[in-house]
Amino acid sequence: MQSLTVIKIGGNIVDDESALNAFLDIYARIEGPKVLVHGGGKLATRMATQLGIETQMVNGRRITDEAMLPIAVMVYAGLINKQITAQLQARGCDAMGISGADAKLIQSHKRPIEPIDYGYVGDFEASDVNVIRLQQLLEIGINPVFSAITADKEGQLLNTNADTIASNIAVALATKYKVALVYCFERKGVLQDINDENSVITTIDQENFTQLKQQGVIADGMLPKIENALAAVNQGVDKVCIKKAEDLLDIKAGTTIQL
Repeated sequence: MQSLTVIKIGGNIVDDESALNAFLDIYARIEGPKVLVHGGGKLATRMATQLGIETQMVNGRRITDEAMLPIAVMVYAGLINKQITAQLQARGCDAMGISGADAKLIQSHKRPIEPIDYGYVGDFEASDVNVIRLQQLLEIGINPVFSAITADKEGQLLNTNADTIASNIAVALATKYKVALVYCFERKGVLQDINDENSVITTIDQENFTQLKQQGVIADGMLPKIENALAAVNQGVDKVCIKKAEDLLDIKAGTTIQL
């Protein structure tokens, strides 16, 4: 079975031009089929502020109301997505910037309003990924670059958690490839002490995840990341790792998520 790499980069990498350029230099050198999923960073928040629109966050997730949705789509699927795609092309990596709405690659549904109304936010399962169409792109040498935008069956655009997109794409493609899923962000891995960069937790499984969550070591935006990673390894993804973007090619770096 052919190997495939699915990589998600967080907003802090997207926001830092030098860090993003360094990551893209490394990403372009990865051999074999690969998929990149990116978050939105703080640009959407800055644009909303300039337009007088309040940004609301709950449990590390953005509330996407009618005013925020157009901004999210423009920033995530537009400016950021195309900048990353163009930079990869400049590095000799034949990339295509897309969203889940393109070619019906991901069909999501609007998240229920209970217990929290997140607005125009999408959820989906691995079974909602169009594996055949995605595989066709990979087989002709296209490297998809996914933004965090999807659409439902009625054509409603939905802001969708980028960690979830990466995890579900990895699970869906695990039926066709030996998939490694890597979450890249600005730290060396999941830290026992947020103030100590060298306190990397080398391995997380369901048992110590529960303990770390109860202790408050894993909280806020890291919670959905670990939950998605655990779901991925439980559904056939060969390897999941959380690491610093610059350590992408170091197989010993970061935090490994396992059964």
